[in-house]
Amino acid sequence: MMRKIIVTGINGFVGHHVAVALHRSGVHVVGIGNQEKVNDNLKNTVKTYIRCDLTLSSEVAKINLAEIDAIINLAGLASVGGSFGNGEQYKKVNVNVHTTLYEECIKQNVKPRIVAVSTGAVYNPNQPLPITESSSLTKQHETNEYVVSKLLMEDSLVHYISAGLKIIITRPFNHTGPGQLPGFLLPDLSQQIENASKEGRPLMVGNLDTKRDFTDVRDVARAYVELATCDESKLKHDVYNICSGTSISGKEMLEYVMDAYGVSGMNTEIDPARIRTNEIMDIYGSRDRITQDIGWEPVIPVRQMVEDFVNWKRLNSVETNIK
Repeated sequence: MMRKIIVTGINGFVGHHVAVALHRSGVHVVGIGNQEKVNDNLKNTVKTYIRCDLTLSSEVAKINLAEIDAIINLAGLASVGGSFGNGEQYKKVNVNVHTTLYEECIKQNVKPRIVAVSTGAVYNPNQPLPITESSSLTKQHETNEYVVSKLLMEDSLVHYISAGLKIIITRPFNHTGPGQLPGFLLPDLSQQIENASKEGRPLMVGNLDTKRDFTDVRDVARAYVELATCDESKLKHDVYNICSGTSISGKEMLEYVMDAYGVSGMNTEIDPARIRTNEIMDIYGSRDRITQDIGWEPVIPVRQMVEDFVNWKRLNSVETNIK
């Protein structure tokens, strides 16, 4: 019998790639979103679409979970910038999209495997590298509203794990690639390069010496799928980092993007507004646990990730092409 797997947040950036990966593996994809319908580019990928506000138990109660083998829970608010000043909304959404769904699992007496997506940003950045699953977490008063909501989300899962649900917490580090919209580094940097090139002005940048751990979204999606579908005996832990295990500098990332546009050597100027005080200079995680347990490792290099993003952007936004 074909396996049925729910993907919440199906219309989102990561949801799209997870749906595609599941469809290719022969899974019946059940998409859940709060939009009226599934995105047009997923019509042939998502077998069943359910419109549902996952923060409302009355709506979640209408979902039949009896034949669901696994849930990949991507629903929630993902923009760090958007969380500033909206902490209560982020807490409500990013916790409730999990708790309401898992309460319903208990009510319907079902135990699908659950992949609950948190973030690598829950770790305290001021500690020895690489960051492992055993590294210390940050304190709520030392971080932003987005990370606080994810810390609270992880705390809320303890009850459901003790109630017998099989919940796997994933902590993905920075991930990007084709389909990502503005509000994140690669889309924003690409747009800035396009604008600066057209207008014949220098590119305004921040501290390009900082280094971060980047993974292609398609590799991250594959990790979620493999965690949701692998043999139960392989899952020896409840928490997994998803990351590349290395970091690259802002300077390297900028060079990759400029190369993808064919504008290498563009002049840059430091924008004081982009310089953060007490900037963490380097962060990267360890993927040893997930690699040892299920064999996952990233296969798409950062340069290809950048090139694929720029090609996607050109195909989907003609007016922003650099001539």
